[in-house]
Amino acid sequence: MENLFRISDHEDLSTRRCVWVNGPVIVGAGPSGLAVGACLKEQGVPFVVLERADCIASLWQKRTYDRLKLHLPKQFCQLPKLPFPDHFPEYPTKRQFIDYLESYARQFDITPHFNECVQSAKYDETCGLWRVRTISSARSEVEYICRWLVVATGENAEAVVPEIDGLAGFDGQVLHACEYKSGESYTGKRVLVVGCGNSGMEVSLDLCNHKALPSMVVRSSVHILPREFLGKSIFELAMVMMAWLPLWLVDKLLLIMAWLTLGSLEKVGINRPSMGPLELKNKAGKTPVLDIGALAKIRAGGISVVPGIKKFSRNGVVLVNGKSLELDAVVLATGYKSNVPFWLKEKEFFAENGMPNAPFPHAWKGKSGLYAVGFTRRGLSGASSDAISIASDIGKVWKQETRQIKKTVARHRRCISTF
Repeated sequence: MENLFRISDHEDLSTRRCVWVNGPVIVGAGPSGLAVGACLKEQGVPFVVLERADCIASLWQKRTYDRLKLHLPKQFCQLPKLPFPDHFPEYPTKRQFIDYLESYARQFDITPHFNECVQSAKYDETCGLWRVRTISSARSEVEYICRWLVVATGENAEAVVPEIDGLAGFDGQVLHACEYKSGESYTGKRVLVVGCGNSGMEVSLDLCNHKALPSMVVRSSVHILPREFLGKSIFELAMVMMAWLPLWLVDKLLLIMAWLTLGSLEKVGINRPSMGPLELKNKAGKTPVLDIGALAKIRAGGISVVPGIKKFSRNGVVLVNGKSLELDAVVLATGYKSNVPFWLKEKEFFAENGMPNAPFPHAWKGKSGLYAVGFTRRGLSGASSDAISIASDIGKVWKQETRQIKKTVARHRRCISTF
């Protein structure tokens, strides 16, 4: 997979070594990083994948709840060059998706450097190369030198934990959704789920199914769509309509489908944004929620919808409407964020929020050999598209330069043979 040459050791740090990478360095061994690796393999380009965890797809393996399934049909979630197995269901489970990713890595012989956390990456204009410094779990330090850097850490690298008045003094359990696994241990307990996105809805549903007493905070408006309409994926229908109709009309049709399937949401305390679901996704990156049963539980009283939080007390919470709830636990379904600003020393391509400044479909390529994959807010299909573009772009340069080297060597040999 890689072609590495140790070129120097720092005299002041005996544990740090410097490594030349004959190809790109890919930071992140999630689906995005694996997709780039597979596409580079097809181009014949060597590479190195750096991963801070001890496994591929650590978000899926270690920071997701047990009941999770892909929200979109499998054909929209498969990575380049290898479809899902035919026997997988339309919406693969968490375990099935992990098995698919592990087989994907084996298929393309992708062997990441695990337990290597990138501390910094910066472009050295003097030599025209990227310098990527890592530290391992054994505290050894490595500096990788490469011409191309592919950022594949994704939009969901770090959990977002908001500061809420009084939360630190709450006596019950507090955890982020990335730490939540199952509602099995919460039977009979009063649990406040903070957040009403896909994770908040699913955690609330899981708690309800395990006979807990969940309340879900809905602080602002949110679009909720059915996962399917008349047996067809709502996402697939949207993609088909987008090919023929303007976005505003597709949004109108999606909302009609949602009303026919789900009914009015205002009656259960949920308001829709004034902006349509696709327009809101494009402009603000706010993904609509795909309902898989939570609304029925809300209507049946199994899940309570509550407004925003004013402050926490030792044994509960005071809401903005003045009502108080006694609680046993709090689950923060407050989302994730990019961690790129913490390690990438670059201020032009990436914004302060760790997302590319350029809009889709131009967010995959920066300057000086910098690339980004999986930052399009378009899920795995967007990451796959990025990966193909990146590998093709690097592959063109790689093939031109290696071909030139071969020709130069051949002429040199002919010259020698004349003597």
